[in-house]
Parts: sequence; structure tokens; C-alpha cells
Amino acid sequence: MSKKLEENGLWESSRIIIPEHKEAYLKLMKDRQRRGKPELDDQEVQLIEQALIDSYNSRTSVSVTVFSPFDDEELTGVVTSINTARREIKLSRGQDDFSWIKLEDIVSTNF
Repeated sequence: MSKKLEENGLWESSRIIIPEHKEAYLKLMKDRQRRGKPELDDQEVQLIEQALIDSYNSRTSVSVTVFSPFDDEELTGVVTSINTARREIKLSRGQDDFSWIKLEDIVSTNF
């Protein structure tokens, strides 16, 4: 009898990874790198909101760091609209380039 059929030979000789298993493994590894959102205290939230209001009133540029589970994104522009009902700001970076950003996703601001 051949060695493949003895003991654990059948399973040892069939170590093939199908694409679905590879994709699931890579997704699991990426999800393990996910990080949690930092908790901001009330004073930091007030400073962020004040910087956004100042940018809106004086039409000056502000840098906003937006939280992402894998890597934070820094956007720079002028706050052109504040939607208090939806708690969002409209950050314009050019003539037709703008983003709506939720206030809860903003981690920090800089002038």
C-alpha cells in the first residue's frame, strides 16, 4: 500500500488552500488590526467645536483629523456649513471639493 493511505498521509498530502479560505484569513487578519475610537472629554469636544465655529465665522482654513478604525485621515479646508440637527459640518477644500463630516468622528482640529 502507498504511504499516502497510511496513518495521516491522506491529509498531509492535501494541504491546499482554496481562494475563499485565503480571503477569509486575510479579512480576519485585517479585522484584528482594527482599533477603537478614542474617548474625548467635554473640554476637548468644546475646543473642537469652537475651532470649527471660528473657521465658519472668519472663513479661515482649519485642519480636521477624522477617526477611522485603521488609519486617521487629516483634512484641511474651510467650514462653510454647520448642520446642528444632523451634527455635521461641510468642509470645503476647493471650488467643487467638499466633504460632510460628522462631529462625532472628529478627533482633533488645528489652525
